[in-house]
Amino acid sequence: GTDGQRVVGFEVTERGESLDINAFTRNFKEAFFLKKDSVSLVMKRNDDNMPPEGYGIFALLGEGKSKFTGSIPGRINNLTLAAQRTSGVLVPPGDIYSFNASIGEISAATGYDTAYIISNGRTVLGEGGGVCQTSTTLFRAILNAGLPIVERHPHAYRVGYYEIDSPVGIDASVYQPSLDLRFKNDTPNYVLIEAVWDLQEQSLTFRIYGTPDGRKVEMTEPVVTNQSAPPAPLYEDDASLPKGTTWQVDFAAWGAQVSFKRTVTKGGKILYEDTFASSYQPWRAIYKVGTGG
Repeated sequence: GTDGQRVVGFEVTERGESLDINAFTRNFKEAFFLKKDSVSLVMKRNDDNMPPEGYGIFALLGEGKSKFTGSIPGRINNLTLAAQRTSGVLVPPGDIYSFNASIGEISAATGYDTAYIISNGRTVLGEGGGVCQTSTTLFRAILNAGLPIVERHPHAYRVGYYEIDSPVGIDASVYQPSLDLRFKNDTPNYVLIEAVWDLQEQSLTFRIYGTPDGRKVEMTEPVVTNQSAPPAPLYEDDASLPKGTTWQVDFAAWGAQVSFKRTVTKGGKILYEDTFASSYQPWRAIYKVGTGG
C-alpha cells in the first residue's frame, strides 16, 4: 500500500517468469541444424524469495497525471484496462521497461473496445483507442522521476485530451508492434509502477516508487514554433446517414513544432540532459453528410 508519497506496505503477490536463455539457445541451435519447424520456449519462474524490503520500494520517485474528460465509454475502458495491466509491474535495477510488453496484446480478444485511433492519416474507429492516454500519463511520471527514457514517440497531431491540464508536447504515442514507450531503471534498486484513476474526475495518475537517490529534475516550458492552421474541412457523402444530417468524425488541430528540455542532476552534477521534440501535423475536420433516405 501507499499513501501517495511513501510506501507503507509492499509484497510480491505474483512471481514473474523469464526466458531460460541457456535452454532457449540449446533448443534454437538444435532446431536450426536439424531444420525443425518450431522452437520450444522454456520459461523459468523468478522465485528469488527476496524479502519485501530487499526490493527497495520505499518512496515516490515521480508522478504523472492526465485528464480524459469527455471520452466515450470504450476509450475509458481501454485506457483504464491498459493502466491496470501495467500497474504493479516491478522493473529490476539496470533493466529496460517496455510499455507494450507490459500491457500485452491490444485487441478485442484481450478485452479492448472499439474507440478512435489514428490510422493512415485519418482518425478512425479501431481496437484499443485511448491506450495512448495511458502511455502519455506514464511518460509524464517517468519524466518527473528523472529516469532515462529509451524510446518515446509523439502523436501525429495534437490531441485535445493531452492539453486539458498540461502544456502541449508532453505526450507519448504507442502502436504495436513498432512504436513503444521504454525507460531504463538506472537506480540501484527495483522500481514499482502504480496506476490509479478516478472516473468521477475523469483523471488518470501514474506513480513510480523506488529508492530516492537525491536526483532532481528540472523541465523547461515547451517552446512552440512553426504553427500552421488546419486545412479546410472535408465533407464526405454518406448514404448510411439520413439526408440533411451531418456527423463530425474528425476534428481540426493546429500543426506545430514543440520541444522541451529536461535536466536531471544529483549532488549538483548533471546526470543527463535530454530534449523531447514533437512535430505535429495540421489536422482537418471531417464531416459525414447524410445522403440516405
